[in-house]
Amino acid sequence: MKQTFSILFFIILCPITLVAQSGIKEKLDKLLEEEILKTSEVGISVYDLTDNKPLYTYQNTKLYRPASVQKLITVITGLSVLGQHHHFSTSLYHTGEIQNGTLNGDLYVVGGLDSEFIDPSMNGLVRMLCQSGIKKVSGKLIADVSMTDSLYWGAGWSWDDAPYYFQPKISPLMFQKGYVEIYATPGKKGSQAEIVCVPASSYYSVKNQTVSNNTGVKSLDVTRDWMNNKNDILATGNVETAKRERITIANSADFFMHTFTERAKEKGIQFTDYMYGELPKDSSAVFLACLSHPFNLVLQRAMKNSDNLSAEAILYNTAAKESGKKHLSHEDGVTVIQRVISELGFNPKDYNIVDGCGVSLYNYVSPELLVAYLKYAYSQKQIFNELYPALPIAGIDGTLGGRMKQGKAYKNVHAKTGSVTGVSSLAGYATASNGHLIAFSIINQNVMVNAKARAFQDKVCETLCE
Repeated sequence: MKQTFSILFFIILCPITLVAQSGIKEKLDKLLEEEILKTSEVGISVYDLTDNKPLYTYQNTKLYRPASVQKLITVITGLSVLGQHHHFSTSLYHTGEIQNGTLNGDLYVVGGLDSEFIDPSMNGLVRMLCQSGIKKVSGKLIADVSMTDSLYWGAGWSWDDAPYYFQPKISPLMFQKGYVEIYATPGKKGSQAEIVCVPASSYYSVKNQTVSNNTGVKSLDVTRDWMNNKNDILATGNVETAKRERITIANSADFFMHTFTERAKEKGIQFTDYMYGELPKDSSAVFLACLSHPFNLVLQRAMKNSDNLSAEAILYNTAAKESGKKHLSHEDGVTVIQRVISELGFNPKDYNIVDGCGVSLYNYVSPELLVAYLKYAYSQKQIFNELYPALPIAGIDGTLGGRMKQGKAYKNVHAKTGSVTGVSSLAGYATASNGHLIAFSIINQNVMVNAKARAFQDKVCETLCE
């Protein structure tokens, strides 16, 4: 009799929840009839965090290439290991003594893979050196890039993406994210456009063959001989309105050190040419200065802007913290991710993860695993409080700024996007009209038109927010 009463009691109290869940399933099942799924695949996992139970799954245990939703796995792992107060640093050390403005020893520039070290940061580091009182280095100027191995791209990254800003050559010493920004402003019709480059450095050159307001010429194009690692940038084509282009530089560490010495010399500091080496392991090296950026800034860039370098910086810094090693490889970062996957109750061998940003063609994860990470983040207050506001917001900012600008999903979806050839993905959190917070993951695979996949994802999100 007690058992019968309990069942009746449950039915009386929960009809609204049951109907709502049934409605979601019906609507999401209907979306599976969309035209895009006739030639492609999709995996969906939806979990009600408020009620602590699954709402919907479809092929959620199958493996898919995640594209940039891979960054969620990297960031959540990084927050769990590094903590919210971690800083990404570039440091100066020296041996010997400073006497009357002369360093009678060696000066070390030590890279910590700070993805936010940009043009003003370089000026700041040079200013710190000036403030130390050093006017001349009698010994050697040594760049220490020993934090990582010499592989500057992740496994499975595409070689022909070399000139594009989203795939810079990674080094512990990064400057301006490894690329140059070219700003072109039109002049009088038929004249050259005005070209301004950031950052300013003699490490690269620019040849301006542009023309202003000539509709008979192809639009602005910026290139270099990247196959031969040349840094002679060529700007051609028509410029009718102000435009910005970005192109990578062949060697990130050399780009950093060349510009550092150039700007320091402009301030009157004398060096010999720089070389590569490692900071002494004994106590002979003395800390001089450090320029750093907080985790939150790197996190925001990785999530809102889907910046690949930011995600790789988090992966390598996470590996450094957990392993305590130098000469890190991507495998060291993956090892930390695999540990977390195990702790979440999954077998790391069931997945393939080789980078932090999702660029690699070798990554394979499931929607189920992504939702497990989102559930874990939600359960850890400090992690969630950092992650949630960093995610793009539907119709408001980041890579979701132009999506879901109307309807229930507007402002109520905080999620990470992903896009590579053949893949479109979306994973994050949605707030339903009843106030429940929902974790979800959608991965569209084998899609030829990503806009159609994004439209499908938006419809799923609209349904979750109803």
